[in-house]
Amino acid sequence: MARWCATLCLAVMVLFGHPVSGQDLGVAISPILTIDSDRVYNASRAGQQIGAELETRLQKLANENRRIEAELEAEEKSLTEKRATLPAVEFRALADTFDQKVQQIRDEQDAKQRALQTLRENDQREFVNAITPILSAIGNERGALLILERRDVVLSADSIDITNEVISRINAAQTGAPTQSPDDSAPPQLPTQE
Repeated sequence: MARWCATLCLAVMVLFGHPVSGQDLGVAISPILTIDSDRVYNASRAGQQIGAELETRLQKLANENRRIEAELEAEEKSLTEKRATLPAVEFRALADTFDQKVQQIRDEQDAKQRALQTLRENDQREFVNAITPILSAIGNERGALLILERRDVVLSADSIDITNEVISRINAAQTGAPTQSPDDSAPPQLPTQE
């Protein structure tokens, strides 16, 4: 095991120990780059906007769930109080109806939660599609053949991490400001929700 780790460390030092700097770019040229996509999503203005809109919807659903829960508790309490005054058959019918109502509400609220999860996944997929031209441009500028998710990499040099540059370019593209590379064509349209 120690031999494997030593070999891995040596390979990483050979690959990343002395990255070549781009003459005009002042950045490391590397066939492999890394990115923290969660940080890109959470730190870019476009990602924050999408996240805030989703959080608003989640909070609205949570508030609705609390309201429904309070209503059901009050109804259950009322039903429990009626138990002493109603015949068992009549009470059982009311209790069964209440249980069916609770189950239906639970199913409806679970469906809303799943719909929000699907919306989150779709928004993130659209976000990735929208930033792909930015990733491609940075990859081309840096001579990269591959961009890996940083969390999936055991060890890497900070000079090949493009997370901050991607965030900067996404923010510039969203505001229409010029990006760091004058060779870029029109900035990609980033997802916005209505």
